[in-house]
Amino acid sequence: MDYKKLLSDKAVNLKPSGIRKFFDVVSEFPDAVSLGVGEPDFVTPYSIREAAIRSIQKGYTQYTSNNGLIELREKNAEYLSVRFNLNYNPQNEIIITIGGSEAIDIILRAIVDYGDEILIPEPCFVSYAPCVSLCGGVPISVECFDKDEFKVTAESLEKKITKKTKAILLSYPNNPTGAIMEKEHLEKIIPVILKHDLFVISDEIYAELTYGLEHTSIASLKGMQERTVLVSGFSKAFAMTGWRVGYICAPPEIIEHVRKIHQYAIMCAPTMSQYAALAALKEGLIDNFSVVKEMRDEYNNRRRFMVKSFNELGLKCFEPKGAFYVFPRVISTGLNGDEFAENLLKSKKVAVVPGSAFGECGKDFVRCSYAYSIKNLDMAVERIAAFLKERG
Repeated sequence: MDYKKLLSDKAVNLKPSGIRKFFDVVSEFPDAVSLGVGEPDFVTPYSIREAAIRSIQKGYTQYTSNNGLIELREKNAEYLSVRFNLNYNPQNEIIITIGGSEAIDIILRAIVDYGDEILIPEPCFVSYAPCVSLCGGVPISVECFDKDEFKVTAESLEKKITKKTKAILLSYPNNPTGAIMEKEHLEKIIPVILKHDLFVISDEIYAELTYGLEHTSIASLKGMQERTVLVSGFSKAFAMTGWRVGYICAPPEIIEHVRKIHQYAIMCAPTMSQYAALAALKEGLIDNFSVVKEMRDEYNNRRRFMVKSFNELGLKCFEPKGAFYVFPRVISTGLNGDEFAENLLKSKKVAVVPGSAFGECGKDFVRCSYAYSIKNLDMAVERIAAFLKERG
């Protein structure tokens, strides 16, 4: 059979994930020290796991509504109000999804028509541009630079806007750079968004992981909630990556159509995972999210260690204020990010992710996750130091 005739052009032309491609190579080095995986090294807190087990024991194993458990949506709305000054109606402005990944996918499918341009500040998470392309849209890269602490600027947006531009996909705190957008910086890009009547998709999955500054959602600023879809979830803040629970918050007019895609593609998020997420929010609101704070404090210690270490090694690294990644520039070694990652892995068995995986403007960088123990981070830094010494 001629499978070339069967496969769609969109699938054939889709590039594989730069992260996955690199880690196919990493799998050949089972004793490598990895700084590559972007997930917490903490186990989901016991009380959250227990809530899921209890839901199974009680026989709560059927589908929930397409929107998700109403108790979870209500608690979600309370959480967003308390933590981020956001007000959403749990009845018709929140959908529970299978992680933030499904949320991004279905919101793009709901708003993107063939040829629509979506602005994507880069470096960024690897799935954004492919998801836009799969919808028939055109991803437009907006380069962000370390001299600006990887914040997107009004000027850089303005340069990329055309008559076909429909929306901007923001992701702060950012993966891979750890950059954040403070209120004053968000306020600078809002006039551009309003001038061109753009919609905003705001991926805020790392909102709880900021250091020294509280996260500001663009949806909380004047006039922006009505033109913003907020995407978030439980994976990063609550160490729940494998549970696959996320959510979309948006105006009812948007939710109505996003729900249809969710119905046909997914039905609902796993019931026991929803009960786990409900427990996380209930307990968090009671004890002021002490478990989240404990994990964040530990990440902060690791963050300071990694930034200090890379700068002392001569690999310029701006100080990330969010997420759990550092993004050092490695071009001073005479290698670009791909070459650096490949040589480091083969020579010293340390795995980092080439910055090019997150956009062309990341080619001179590598991403290093500090969601690992200090012991592992220290071992990795020692090996990187030895690698640099050998290169002279």
